[in-house]
Amino acid sequence: MSHTTSTPAAATAGAAAAEPGGLQRLLRELDWRRYIIYIGFVAMFAVFAVLLHDEGFLSSNNLLNIFRQTATITVIAVGMTYVIACAEIDLSVGSVAGLSSVVTAMALAHWGLVVGVLAGLAVGLVVGTINGALVSLLSIPSFLVTLGMLGIAAGVAQWITASAPQPILSDAFNLAFGSGNFGPIPGLLIWSAVFVIVGAVVLARTRFGRQVLATGGNRTAAEFTGVRTRRIKFQVLLLSATVASVAGMLYAGRLQSGRFQWGAGDELSAIAAVILGGTSLFGGSGSVVGTLFGALLIGLINNGLILAGLDSSQQQVVRGAIIILAVALARKK
Repeated sequence: MSHTTSTPAAATAGAAAAEPGGLQRLLRELDWRRYIIYIGFVAMFAVFAVLLHDEGFLSSNNLLNIFRQTATITVIAVGMTYVIACAEIDLSVGSVAGLSSVVTAMALAHWGLVVGVLAGLAVGLVVGTINGALVSLLSIPSFLVTLGMLGIAAGVAQWITASAPQPILSDAFNLAFGSGNFGPIPGLLIWSAVFVIVGAVVLARTRFGRQVLATGGNRTAAEFTGVRTRRIKFQVLLLSATVASVAGMLYAGRLQSGRFQWGAGDELSAIAAVILGGTSLFGGSGSVVGTLFGALLIGLINNGLILAGLDSSQQQVVRGAIIILAVALARKK
């Protein structure tokens, strides 16, 4: 004898659809707020496609530029998704990216490709270890720790370079980290796709991902189930800084130089992308794919407003209003 099982939600949906007018009732019951980022992305794309058709918005070069311009933010935002899903925050990622870019450039000039890449990664590992230790071992709020680290990393990057750009003359590095293409596909798209795919799978399908969400959702309950929440907090902050250091190398490769200014303000863009993508600011839920669309939405808005001819001050006003509206619509009652 075979048995068929179904969830209560599925049974309810099936019954609703079977009744007269059930389809309308089912549509009303769907939580559309979960999909607001995708709805918003399609809506903004359609608006710009119509209004800016004559400005070349739909040209392949312009669409690729949107992806290029958002690729580095996307990479940083993937790491930030883990931090925010764990109910923490990392304000140092932009400065870490800048510091990584100059350290990589200086190491490349003196010791070559391999040492340069390892030096850039070491920046993220060192900063992430410090951030994670202060938060998990000394219980200092991550907001304060990473706010302080933001200033330290930016200051060190400016200090060791005397505010001067550090050129990168290694063609191999530049091609691998942002300047090159794989056929018709820009290398930056490959980097962002890899980070999004790996980040999404790890968060949704692995024990570590479940423990991150459990720690952010209810730390006490997570500890009762055996989750070592202090270690999880340490790991997500280490992950975030390391990912930011890779983003710094992508800046350096794409722009063929290391500068302390690279990454300045990216922490705000990354946080906005994560929140727009549906990750709860209070922890316990997260979506890396949503974060990708959040970053793309920000890039789409930036690109559309520039093509529309708005000056920078007007762009900031419109961009801020759209982000606030999207987050407000996504809130659950």
